[in-house]
Amino acid sequence: MAGTVTMYSTTWCGYCRRLKGQMDREGIAYTEINIEQDPQSAAFVEKANGGNQTVPTVLVVPEGGGSEVVMTNPSLAQVKQALAA
Repeated sequence: MAGTVTMYSTTWCGYCRRLKGQMDREGIAYTEINIEQDPQSAAFVEKANGGNQTVPTVLVVPEGGGSEVVMTNPSLAQVKQALAA
């Protein structure tokens, strides 16, 4: 699976920790951005979630020109599917 994965998270988010652990075990590389420390990222998350700062919000950009996908609290299977698109 190729492409880029960006996870928007917070330090206190249990769902974020779970998804990070799953992606680590599967060898899926990702960049993590703490929205509490990055106002631009917080604004992106709000826009993607109807004004809410819901995390994890995950941005997947498949390699090879596929469309980017933004998901809120996705499962590992959903992340894998977006990377494969």
